[in-house]
Amino acid sequence: MKIIILGAGQVGGTLAEHLASEANDITVVDTDGDRLRDLGDRLDIRTVQGRGSLPTVLRQAGADDADMLVAVTNSDETNMVACQVAYSLFHTPTKIARVRESSYLTREELFDNDHIPVDVLISPEQVVTNYIKRLIEHPGSLQVIDFAEGKAQLVAVKAYYGGPLVGQQLRQIRAHMPNVDTRVAAIFRRDRPITPRGDTVIEADDEVFFIAAKKDIRAVMGELRRIDETNKRIVIAGGGQIGERLAEAIESRYQVKIIEMSPARCRHLSDTLESTVVLQGSASDKDLMLEENIADADIFLALTNDDEANIMSSLLAKRLGAGKVMTIINNPAYVDLVQGGDIDIAISPQLATIGTLLAHVRRGDIVSVHSLRRGAAEAIEAVAHGDSKSSKVVGKAIEDITLPPGTTIGAIIRDEEVMIAHDDTMIESGDHVILFVVDKKHIRDVEKLFHVGLSFF
Repeated sequence: MKIIILGAGQVGGTLAEHLASEANDITVVDTDGDRLRDLGDRLDIRTVQGRGSLPTVLRQAGADDADMLVAVTNSDETNMVACQVAYSLFHTPTKIARVRESSYLTREELFDNDHIPVDVLISPEQVVTNYIKRLIEHPGSLQVIDFAEGKAQLVAVKAYYGGPLVGQQLRQIRAHMPNVDTRVAAIFRRDRPITPRGDTVIEADDEVFFIAAKKDIRAVMGELRRIDETNKRIVIAGGGQIGERLAEAIESRYQVKIIEMSPARCRHLSDTLESTVVLQGSASDKDLMLEENIADADIFLALTNDDEANIMSSLLAKRLGAGKVMTIINNPAYVDLVQGGDIDIAISPQLATIGTLLAHVRRGDIVSVHSLRRGAAEAIEAVAHGDSKSSKVVGKAIEDITLPPGTTIGAIIRDEEVMIAHDDTMIESGDHVILFVVDKKHIRDVEKLFHVGLSFF
């Protein structure tokens, strides 16, 4: 697939890295020559320096025969104009734009071929807000991913000493919970993936990824670790787009406080939010944190745009007694450095956004793609189409499907029913199939499985 990416920042660069490793023809456009040189040195891609909304620059990037334009610069307006130019002059089939400003996003009628021709809108702030909201709703989770519009969920937890299943084989899950169907999809032990089998023994500190129907998630979590008490008190450092959206989404269910430096932004938040308490000051101010009883907070969230400020305020909050600490980290190099110590969960907006983008770039009928463990593996939701003659999966039992190395099928969603995958489970046309791919070089092979052809022999 020939893809033009506008913007060589964190999102554009990470997307190029994912796609270049999958044999796509990638061209990245940016005004920053240094960024382009850095990407060009590391990846097998073309680079073009210039403003991505200009027809001359798009033509130079190969827009005449591009399959897709992904506009992820820091300017909403540049992204939208680039999509318009690609549609009007180059008839680019698929146009994806990152749009941050909520004033644009709330006017859906803007984005169609008669106005601004954007096929897919990506809002990083909304993606990250939803991601954090799911973590708050599942105390003790490291990652929570929805499949088939929330009918099934994939949850990552760390197995703790004293958990009912620690030291036991995976096949014991069924004995412990005869009425709950679940499957362990992946295990990471000391940062290395382990393919789960019936005789795999769960060890303390394993990161265990399991999939189950949404209604069964809490029961399964209780088998792997002590269930944390329900969250009640939440403190948010940073009242920007993500902080405001998150507070708005959760303030009816939790006691929420926002700490924000800007007096003008504090006034805006006070006028906009209903029950959230807005405090003007710095989350790195020890006296303020003590005054606001940070030790009583169940969750402290550092959501500013400054990685260093987020890390320092998180460390302070943890030192002063906050329960769980979650931190947004924009620099991917920092994510693995800080997670798992005093900072419980480091959230990468780039990786959260990349999953949404990849779902629209993958071949085959791929509904969603999610990075696991900061990109170490991927969970894919694909829809099976065709029949036993035209599909490699329809009409077959899972044990008869030749899956790429390191790939497992975790669950199948058929209409409203969530079926955990077993060897004799048959796949039917229209099923949503949840797969886990530990080695990303095999993603293209997974996509091919779900292509519908005239016949397969």
